[in-house]
Amino acid sequence: MTVKCTPSEISGTIRAISSKSDAHRILICAALSKKATKIYCNVMSKDIAATCSCLKSMGADVSVNGDFITVTPKEFNKKTEIDCNESGSTLRFLMPVVSALEIDTTIKGSGRLPQRPISPLKEEMEKKGVTFHSGNVFPLHLTGKLQSGEYEIKGNISSQFITGLLFALPLLEGDSKINLIPPVESKSYLQITISVLRKFGIEIEEQENTYIIKGNQKYLSPEEISVEGDWSNASFFLCAGALSENGVTVTDLQVNSPQGDKKILEVLSSMGADVKISGNEITVKKNKLNGITVDASDIPDAVPVISVVASACSGDTKIINAQRLRIKESDRIKSVVEMLTSVGGNVTETDDGMIIHGGATLKGGVVNGYNDHRVVMSASILSSLCNEDVVITDSNAVEKSYPDFFSDFNKMGGNSDVLNDR
Repeated sequence: MTVKCTPSEISGTIRAISSKSDAHRILICAALSKKATKIYCNVMSKDIAATCSCLKSMGADVSVNGDFITVTPKEFNKKTEIDCNESGSTLRFLMPVVSALEIDTTIKGSGRLPQRPISPLKEEMEKKGVTFHSGNVFPLHLTGKLQSGEYEIKGNISSQFITGLLFALPLLEGDSKINLIPPVESKSYLQITISVLRKFGIEIEEQENTYIIKGNQKYLSPEEISVEGDWSNASFFLCAGALSENGVTVTDLQVNSPQGDKKILEVLSSMGADVKISGNEITVKKNKLNGITVDASDIPDAVPVISVVASACSGDTKIINAQRLRIKESDRIKSVVEMLTSVGGNVTETDDGMIIHGGATLKGGVVNGYNDHRVVMSASILSSLCNEDVVITDSNAVEKSYPDFFSDFNKMGGNSDVLNDR
């Protein structure tokens, strides 16, 4: 799908959609419980749908009714095939879980998912009784029962590896330990995991770079639970507010959330934007913006839209420690550099990020969406800074995390039109 965005000011009030990160975790914990769980979730993105589909294939009963998902645990199948679609979270969370349950599992994936790393999680699982019959090649085929014990994982590749183990290891008979090899990045995502696990009765002992997990724990359903508002997707509209005279208010965001992307408020404030917090409502308005250095190690998903605000800053904005962006839905460092350059921006690519030289005249133009939802949404916000239209390819990628994005974008004063559905 190709979408044309005509320059316009984005302003107004919008409710945050439910967090994809929180939803994945709640769904998996619900399937591992003994009682049914009713989950409030106001969006059904492709990634959330992938986790629902996989849990159904494993044997759980998953039903959707409006803004509610009900997960009723059933006896798990001994053999199954699951399709993770393009969801890295679904893949890496469920690999250890199906192995802890000793399910003979074939795992399929699409898009860039088969190229995204599963090492060193794969090697650690192989040391603990799991066989990967096809190696790293999709479809993956896993057999064997995951064993308890001591696991060692590099902390700067993907926090999703550790989350998968945190779901699986409490199910095993013996006690386990996960040692993270520094540097440890995206630790906030592990805090989301531990927060959800505790809501389902699972206790994890945290030390500096070590997690101690008692075996033989039972998942206990809270019976009803709400998915938090999504700071990652809210960041697009909060950043739009920093470019808007009238500002943007996003509701249903928990300031005390473990989600790392709430750091977007700190970034925007440091850039000079006017940021106000009132309960669960955040308002951001335009002010004099200045370039800063952004350490992206804990907020990699926010980098594309931060780069948009950086384009409007005076001076340079340096984004560092973002190298993991190269293994996302696209190489997001290259994708973002190309996005800005294609509309007239001045940006320099670095090994671990980029330097955005603010103040360039942005003329508009054609942006390759790279089938990457965060690039597409960032390009849409970028259009508000341009003199002419921004045409974005692969715009249907927003369905991965925010299927109603363009509808909400237009409600907030954006001006987008679908040029073709191909």
